[in-house]
Amino acid sequence: MQFVYQARDPNGGIRSGQLVADSLAEASAQLRRMGLHALTLEAEGEASRGGRRRRVRRGDVVYALNQLAVMLDAGVPLSEALQSLAETTPHAGLAQVLRSIEHAVQGGEDLSAALARHEECFDATTIHLLRAAEASGTLPEMLQRIAEQTRADLEIRQKVLGAMMYPAVLLLMCLGVCVFLLAYVFPKLMPIFEGRGLDLPLATKIMMAISNALTQHYWLVLAAVAAIVGSLWWVLKQPWGRARFDVLQLKLPILGTVVRKATLGRCLRTLATTVSAGVPVLEALELAAGVAGNSVFARLWNDAIDDVAAGQQLHEVLRDSPLLPPTTVQMIAAGERSGRLPQVLRKVADFFDSEVHTAIKSATSLIEPLMVAVMGVVVGTIALAMLLPIFKLSTTVH
Repeated sequence: MQFVYQARDPNGGIRSGQLVADSLAEASAQLRRMGLHALTLEAEGEASRGGRRRRVRRGDVVYALNQLAVMLDAGVPLSEALQSLAETTPHAGLAQVLRSIEHAVQGGEDLSAALARHEECFDATTIHLLRAAEASGTLPEMLQRIAEQTRADLEIRQKVLGAMMYPAVLLLMCLGVCVFLLAYVFPKLMPIFEGRGLDLPLATKIMMAISNALTQHYWLVLAAVAAIVGSLWWVLKQPWGRARFDVLQLKLPILGTVVRKATLGRCLRTLATTVSAGVPVLEALELAAGVAGNSVFARLWNDAIDDVAAGQQLHEVLRDSPLLPPTTVQMIAAGERSGRLPQVLRKVADFFDSEVHTAIKSATSLIEPLMVAVMGVVVGTIALAMLLPIFKLSTTVH
């Protein structure tokens, strides 16, 4: 394979070029033997794609933070640990980000400042936590804690998405069967029904009209679907549209419970981690609003900032909010009185995470039979609309 590189020589100059190697690790080793320090190194075909930065998955970030924590805890210097990670990671996008961070660290920047250059990979909470850890000299421990928190958050998100996947697949299957029946089977039966001059049932007439629209005016149907999808996408991109969607999301019978508990767990865990790391409470609340992912909860934490700044305690601010259960507010009050707020917040977050798992199982057990029943009713209605004229026709013949 041919690799394209940009590297720094011993004199501090920047050199670019190409080299041939069997793997990324071997190419990196060649550069070291040449006395060069790689800044960017990638396969030639990948480097020619317009210079776009590759997407780094959250799982890759967890891997990097965890490995970095282990190496720093073992006494490996930060720059050397970053270089080793960049050379050994199988993820090309992550390797590119790590080399950029290593270059910044070698230039004298703190790790938190270097990571802040890559906000697409590392959120504001991570940056603030690392900044506090650098000041207190607890960087390895904080990296490990951030990795664990990010992994827990990722697992919750994956469970929520996984619970939604099965109903979505069933819905697509149902839609596919309906389109097949209406666009392919029905048009073959319509000439028979019309030729016999049968008095068709209302359901059959409705299905014939839908079938005719799908086959004769499919471009109008596609245009209407595209217009609806485009309009929904545009509305969700607007602040007012997103706010209304977030409110609706929390009011949904099954999904709303899951979203509410998952959001509470994520926000409270962020508060626990940031406060225990020495981040001021006002900044911690701002970070909790940033990770909420729902404008209703973000507004809750942003409103709390002003009240806490005015001298109120956190539990007093949250007491009248319908978003938090009264028992949660009572536990926060107990944590503030005992001076163990971070520990209490972490336990409450753990509780909500376990509740999310239970809610997902309950939701799945309810949604699956419900979706099967809906599919049966829809497909059964279409099938009945086809079969009724056939039964009527057979009766007429006899």
